[in-house]
Amino acid sequence: MEVRVSWHEGMRFVGVGPSNHAVVMDTDAVGGEGAGPRPVELMLMALGGCTGMDIVAILNKMRTPPKKFEILIEAEREKEHPKAVRKVRLVYRAWGVPRESLERAAQLSQERYCSVSHSLSAEITHEVEALE
Repeated sequence: MEVRVSWHEGMRFVGVGPSNHAVVMDTDAVGGEGAGPRPVELMLMALGGCTGMDIVAILNKMRTPPKKFEILIEAEREKEHPKAVRKVRLVYRAWGVPRESLERAAQLSQERYCSVSHSLSAEITHEVEALE
């Protein structure tokens, strides 16, 4: 896989991958304008997207598709540079899904399927909330 990231101005960068979709990254510090998410935010969003796609696919295979689904992602970073993400907590919230199904889907995503989770060195924990 190849991704290209190009500098545009200030601290604004645009990344384009094989899907040919562009993502703008920026910061509101060190000369940036805050025109897009910061790179670490994107990394956490990528984690959420990866594991979320796993879970929705697994729940669909279980014939228990969610009415609504979201993931809250909390990250702890080191205080000193490079301020690496050391701990991540995922809270999977699904509406209209049996708790057991959601727990199983989350477990499968984290233990087997989510390539982003397996690419990070951070400690990743999760919990589920099955809501009506």
